[in-house]
Amino acid sequence: MSSKPRIGFLGVGWIGRHRMEAMIGTGAIEVAAIADPSAEMRPAAIALAPGAAAVESLDELLAQDLDGLVIASPSALHAEQSIQALQAGAAVFCQKPLGRTAAEVGAVVEAAERANRLLGVDLSYRFTAGMQAIRDLVRGGKLGRVFAADLTFHNAYGPDKPWFYDPALSGGGCVMDLGVHLVDLALWALDWPEVAEVQSHLLSGGEPLRDAARQCEDYAVATITLVNGAVLRLACSWRLPAGQEAVISAEFYGAGGGAALRNVDGSFYAFDAVRMHGTSSTPLAGREDDWGGRAAADWARRLASGARFDPEVRRLVEVAGVLDRIYGR
Repeated sequence: MSSKPRIGFLGVGWIGRHRMEAMIGTGAIEVAAIADPSAEMRPAAIALAPGAAAVESLDELLAQDLDGLVIASPSALHAEQSIQALQAGAAVFCQKPLGRTAAEVGAVVEAAERANRLLGVDLSYRFTAGMQAIRDLVRGGKLGRVFAADLTFHNAYGPDKPWFYDPALSGGGCVMDLGVHLVDLALWALDWPEVAEVQSHLLSGGEPLRDAARQCEDYAVATITLVNGAVLRLACSWRLPAGQEAVISAEFYGAGGGAALRNVDGSFYAFDAVRMHGTSSTPLAGREDDWGGRAAADWARRLASGARFDPEVRRLVEVAGVLDRIYGR
């Protein structure tokens, strides 16, 4: 009998399978069961884990005596499914966003605390070597007082699944899909500063967003002012004619210099990180493109080591609260 945690996977499309492969690669977990509403997705997942049971629903997954559940379903389902799994005694690793609002995220965090189970969210950009080096510089005071940060995520394509464009199912457009990473990276790198003010502009089809209950924004800019006076500028979009597949960056500016993570040649995966002084820059970390599964692998290893509820996940409510303010909620 294996002593490894038994993990179920709810949703095994591309992202779910990729995270499954990353967890299997740790050697820390056993894939016990999978479920996906699309019969086309299941064979590729079973090929990764031939011993896993293929079931039809979350209820059937939770009946498999799981130690943990990985959730890669539409955003509207994340909070409810996470809470159901936690109440059943399973740890949870969920795709972002954990919930569509701060209230939903808070409810999941409370459920994890009550159950004393490990909760993780796939905020994968934290796990790039470049962002970790930048965070260490910022938190270590090596940039001096950080007074500004610019964070950008433009996706020249946009999602290919219809539910992304229904606010009731997605919780929002490019801000919920991409902006969540930017807000998280900014607050995480700066060691969770207090936010004083949030101003934003949301557009759909090149026009101001008229009805957030019926439309999803495809372009957004936000200015976040911190209590200490620092200013964060965020921009994200779907289908922007950017001349390349993606524009992704996180730039931090302090009295003692700057540091930046930037994608390479429009890539969604390849990143360089640099430290800046005036007109010169030096590498902070080697170029990397194989980091997408690190958050999932980290959760798997922590679960296998016996980790339980981590109070740090309460910070996810702060991130969701800023998103609420960007949306004017």
